[in-house]
Amino acid sequence: MPFDVYAIGHALVDIQARVSDEILAETGFTKGIMTLVDEAAQRRVLTALADLPINRCAGGSAGNTIMGLADFGGKGAYAGKVGNDALGEFCVADMRKIGVTMDVPKAAAQTGTSVILITSDAQRTMLTHLGVSSSLGPDDVDAALIGQSKYVYIEGYLFTGESTKAAALRTIELAKKQGVKVAFTVSDPFLVNLFRDEFWELIKGPVDLLFCNLEEARSLTGKTDPIDCAHEIHKYAANVALTLGGDGSLLMHDGTTTPIEPAPVTAIDTTGAGDMYAAGLLWGITNGLAWKQAGHIASHAAARIVGQLGARLQDRFTPQDLAELAKM
Repeated sequence: MPFDVYAIGHALVDIQARVSDEILAETGFTKGIMTLVDEAAQRRVLTALADLPINRCAGGSAGNTIMGLADFGGKGAYAGKVGNDALGEFCVADMRKIGVTMDVPKAAAQTGTSVILITSDAQRTMLTHLGVSSSLGPDDVDAALIGQSKYVYIEGYLFTGESTKAAALRTIELAKKQGVKVAFTVSDPFLVNLFRDEFWELIKGPVDLLFCNLEEARSLTGKTDPIDCAHEIHKYAANVALTLGGDGSLLMHDGTTTPIEPAPVTAIDTTGAGDMYAAGLLWGITNGLAWKQAGHIASHAAARIVGQLGARLQDRFTPQDLAELAKM
């Protein structure tokens, strides 16, 4: 297969800045969550950051994952819509530079952005202006690329718009028709509250691998204990990856629970930790590793992201690193 994973999501340019609690309070946004904002609000926040150092990279949840997979040496393709503007050019170039195939045509509109405000406690407050990424639709999904992939990977954020939801469902439909496995990430607890029934339909139906964190799993199942949550989801989803923050993660595969220990790290920025965990696991299972081996790599990849600023690996894993982690 030419591709390990075909991912689809909101194509955004991530703009990260470290801020004080005082600056964050002045924005008026709630700490630690993702808020959708309009263009005017995003412009006000960017103006407030004008004198601070910023880090910029192509992003979005599924975008982070597919670039993480490429960082490991995997082969990825990505469906995400950007504008015919400077940020759009930057986003596509950033993707292609790392080896990701991205061929969705640019649109005559503004590229989406996600401003990520990081405070000293490593909490990240995300202010997202979707821009033209919200117009991604079924016609932007490439059946041929999906057919050449081992997995498709879909972010739950796509369910917030009718057009993007249709694109997600079309991706799943084309994958199933061509015998390609489906991985789905719940993305955010607020999405579970909005789309619980729809997500359960996917879990009970076409989803082969579900990614979620503990808060999302509790919201999905109504249970509290992590293992109870994982078992409940695994009744329906063939494979489950449940992340537990500083307590590691749980993998469910073939009826077996595999706990994965956390990698020690001093947290600086939690942005993209779940995205990178998904990248590590998907790279492992599409490149011949056992689930436990892939889980070890995913855990260490997430820890490396948490220990730095931004959602892209600044210190990449070498083939020797990956070989050592696979022995654990």
